[in-house]
Amino acid sequence: MAWFSGGSSAEIVSAPKVYGFDTGFVCYHRGWNELRSEDLGLLWEHLVLNELHSHLQSRAIHYWRSKQGAEVDFVLTPRGKPPIAIECKWSADGFESRRLRAFRARHPKGVNFVVATDVEERVTKRFGKVWVRFVSLEGLIEELTLAETRRSRSSVKDPGPSQEA
Repeated sequence: MAWFSGGSSAEIVSAPKVYGFDTGFVCYHRGWNELRSEDLGLLWEHLVLNELHSHLQSRAIHYWRSKQGAEVDFVLTPRGKPPIAIECKWSADGFESRRLRAFRARHPKGVNFVVATDVEERVTKRFGKVWVRFVSLEGLIEELTLAETRRSRSSVKDPGPSQEA
């Protein structure tokens, strides 16, 4: 997966990230015969990426990492719009805002999501100056596809009244 950068020298731009789209293969490759709790986050991240690719086929998906070690799992870059930041967490309780706050310090505009397995209702929380939407995977896909539909409709010009003979 390609990196996202706004051109800052504090961002890492040359370390691609590799994902396996078959989580069974990922487990086999890592030698995991039984899943441990610490393995679930990595597999969840792979599943979220699979679903993003499946539902948002036309959009490039990136990741972001600073030289100080802050990382955002996925960054979507809709044409002409601010970047969308997505953090994947097995449990919403595992979210720490430091990464998103570091990203938004360099890229202040845009929507932030935490997608977690244990989110039943969408909730928005504030962390300093950064607002974050906590959603389920289904909620994330719904919000992103709805936003895509709105952008598509607003970019279509109205041809005006029909001229019937």
